[in-house]
Amino acid sequence: MRVGWDQVFAWRLRRQYVSEPATSSVPEIVGRLCGVQAQVTSSAETAVALRSRSPESGALTRELAAGTVVKTWSMRGTLHALTPAAASALLPLIASARTWEKPVWQRNFGATPAEVIALTEAVSTHLADTVLTREELVDALLTDKAFHRMGEQLRSGWGALLKPLAWQGALCHGPARGNRATFTSPSHLVAEWPGLLDPDVAAPVAVTAYLDAYGPATPQSFDAWLSRNSLRKTTVRRWFADLGDALTEVDIDGRSAYITTEHAEELAATKAKRSVHLLGAFDQYVLGPGTSDTALLPAAHRAKVSRAAGWIAPLVLVDGHIAGTWEIEDTRLTVSPFDGAKIPAKHLDTAVVRLATALGLENLTVRTG
Repeated sequence: MRVGWDQVFAWRLRRQYVSEPATSSVPEIVGRLCGVQAQVTSSAETAVALRSRSPESGALTRELAAGTVVKTWSMRGTLHALTPAAASALLPLIASARTWEKPVWQRNFGATPAEVIALTEAVSTHLADTVLTREELVDALLTDKAFHRMGEQLRSGWGALLKPLAWQGALCHGPARGNRATFTSPSHLVAEWPGLLDPDVAAPVAVTAYLDAYGPATPQSFDAWLSRNSLRKTTVRRWFADLGDALTEVDIDGRSAYITTEHAEELAATKAKRSVHLLGAFDQYVLGPGTSDTALLPAAHRAKVSRAAGWIAPLVLVDGHIAGTWEIEDTRLTVSPFDGAKIPAKHLDTAVVRLATALGLENLTVRTG
């Protein structure tokens, strides 16, 4: 089966509720995207609002508080909002890489595998039926002398020592207390927490969900999205191979990749449409395939999107291709096309209206430069 990149991008835009905003609930949107990166809460809210036919301010935060969506460290060690079902499939795959058992991790973060086991057990006990701030959790842990030398790392906002615990389902974020993060057990936050699946049971669930949003894709791109290529390549290839006829191989202008067979005919029938879309910072549209995918983001312009300190800039899409970035200051929207990129004015006007609605802004003026 052969398709072109314009078809692929048009299909992804529709599947990700970009070209066709959803009437679905927030959890359904988050589920379709296999999670929304939530390092910056406002960016996560923007991602959901832009995909909603009737966006509501703070919609994602309300779902997090209700436990219908869970905020936890997941893909690539970053905070994401996940549905409980997605968390049950994705977290055990990330945990299966056992990154905390690797010498480089132990050198960087100062904990042995045995100490991580002890920490997991202690945190599970402290959070079994309550919500604690970071300070409260650390204070509780430090009553045990075994954890004293970990105090500095445990207090760090980066959460390096807590990430392995999140991947093993021992903790997640709870409702924020003002500007302070809290932690609790997923089973305490979620009324019907499904628990974590066995990795071999979780793999087909996770792979097909990823391909249904970001396909056609390769095992390598799936692993890069999931774990920054921390998993064994043979294991990830086996997960794809085990799906057998459930996957269809696709040739995209000379690149071999996979789509779920369920959506293969739909992809083949997709026709490219002229379009302009404005997406927010840290958007899943680029995080899913990754900023190193040159078909989506030209290598010459990658640094304009993937910036210092891990910042991912807001995106300007033209026909699904990343063609520039944008920023807002007060009520002025500045659109910065990449060199040579042409942004059709009529389609840009429509995208600006949609962005303003999603952000709850009025009298937004536009400058292109």
